[in-house]
Amino acid sequence: MTGGRRDRLAGFAFVGPFLALYAFLLIYPLFMGIGLSFHRADLFGARRFVGFENYARAFADPIAWQALWNTFKLTVLIVLPLTAITLALALALNRATRGAAIFRGIFFASSVLSVTIVTLIWRFILTPDAGLVAKIVTTLGGTPPPFLSDPNLTIPALAITTIWWSVGFPMMLFLAGLQQIPADMYEAAALDNAGPWTRLFKITLPSLRRTLILVIMLQTAAQLQLFGQAQLLTAGGPSGASRPVVLLIFEVAFGRWELGYAAALAELLFLLVLSVTFIQYWAVGRAAKEER
Repeated sequence: MTGGRRDRLAGFAFVGPFLALYAFLLIYPLFMGIGLSFHRADLFGARRFVGFENYARAFADPIAWQALWNTFKLTVLIVLPLTAITLALALALNRATRGAAIFRGIFFASSVLSVTIVTLIWRFILTPDAGLVAKIVTTLGGTPPPFLSDPNLTIPALAITTIWWSVGFPMMLFLAGLQQIPADMYEAAALDNAGPWTRLFKITLPSLRRTLILVIMLQTAAQLQLFGQAQLLTAGGPSGASRPVVLLIFEVAFGRWELGYAAALAELLFLLVLSVTFIQYWAVGRAAKEER
């Protein structure tokens, strides 16, 4: 056996267990889900091939369209403010001081909490009868807003909860990007008497273009799959006003036992997230070409 072939076999021996586990846990369920989406199936094992009937039902289902619209509203209300907030925090905390390090830890701390703890905290804050916001508004003589039961307020409530929970990771990405900007660029700008806003728009933001695109696309893909906050904080109510797509899939699969239809909805969501991922690669590649 030649040395090159022996090295290749050794390489396969190292990556083989991982590839096998990856295929078993991700690739196999993916194809099983695609196959299931073409069947009318339930949790008891009954299955009948129906072709594209589940997909046609999804496109004609007003509840599915409502859930998709809720998902898009949540994504817009979360991604854009979250990106702006985390960029501002990164700019403010990009300092080699003990205070900045402490605040970086404080803002990152929420990211390590489970979704159950996060929603429990925000339920205590937003509950209209005994929550923190209700106590403050009542003390000021106002009427507490029903964040968790008003159809016009449930989506903003979920957005605020998710932004608070998600601040840490994108902030760290921006901090990493800021630390990659050469200091001599700012020194040259200072010699030219460039002000802080000029440095921000002429040096900082152009240098963070790829990081900015990465944060937006990662958060968009994540928020399109939002589930736990909606399930635990509002249960998708009232009347489905805060039900995102993943919560609808959960309800269809484990509430109505329609696994085939739930699989079809999941595959459509998968295609949507996959499209966002392709847009990410295209945007990052285009930004790289513009930088050259």
